[in-house]
Amino acid sequence: MNTLKQGYYTGERALFQSDGLKIDSGIFADGESPLKESKNIEIDNSIFKWKYPLWYCQNIEVNQTTLLETARSGIWYTNHIHISDSMIEAPKTFRRGKDITLVNVDMPNAEETFWNCQKIHLNNVHARGDYYGMNSEDIEVDRLYLSGNYCFDGGKNIVVRNSQLNSKDAFWNCENVTVYDSVIIGEYLGWNSKNLRFVNCTIESLQGLCYIEGLKMENCKLINTTLAFEFCTDIDADICSHVDSIMNPISGNIIVDSVGEYIHEADKVDISQTTLIERNKNKCDECCGRIAYV
Repeated sequence: MNTLKQGYYTGERALFQSDGLKIDSGIFADGESPLKESKNIEIDNSIFKWKYPLWYCQNIEVNQTTLLETARSGIWYTNHIHISDSMIEAPKTFRRGKDITLVNVDMPNAEETFWNCQKIHLNNVHARGDYYGMNSEDIEVDRLYLSGNYCFDGGKNIVVRNSQLNSKDAFWNCENVTVYDSVIIGEYLGWNSKNLRFVNCTIESLQGLCYIEGLKMENCKLINTTLAFEFCTDIDADICSHVDSIMNPISGNIIVDSVGEYIHEADKVDISQTTLIERNKNKCDECCGRIAYV
């Protein structure tokens, strides 16, 4: 493998179609697509200042490197890339790529990042930006700290652990999502999704967890959460907290410490298909007197 050290690269496609390079302490200044169509590249301690640095690439290792905000739309159609201990300031990074790993990466401007990608692995990633992870699948996350609305919209086969998501409309239109030991803050969580599972999570959500087919919750807290479970089917929820209100679940079993109001609109759902148990009362919904009929 050839090594290029302290290089300063300008002009379009400065290192186009490179193969088997180690780039140490390089500066990629003005000039689009400097490493387009390259493969088997190691990049250390470098800075990317301009657009489209890594398009159509294969087998890329990046360490202690910065993509400035002007390096926008930086990594598209690229497969098998590992980035560690780095800063990605640019928006719209990662589109239609496969086998992408980020470890110890900051993404302060991550708007519209990770669209239509496959096999994503995130470990200790801090990100800020809307529409993170849209239409991507096969995602493994551990310690994602995300502030940005509409994350993972349309995603499939997602596992999230030990994370904090401040995100309105998180996990909309998703399929096969499991979240462990995490905090989620945001309105309208999980609408129009299938097979969502939350384990040991704390959730704060106005009208969250509605229109879901197959919802499982284990040892979760729903704090300041109102109008939950509307038109959900196949619910299996064990909530270890008070829930402010529950509205029109279609079917399933719900256990809560207590509920402020259980709203049942008789012309919309059949109450016999859902069992609600208040743990603190040890009585079912038919005899606890907590149902508001409309």
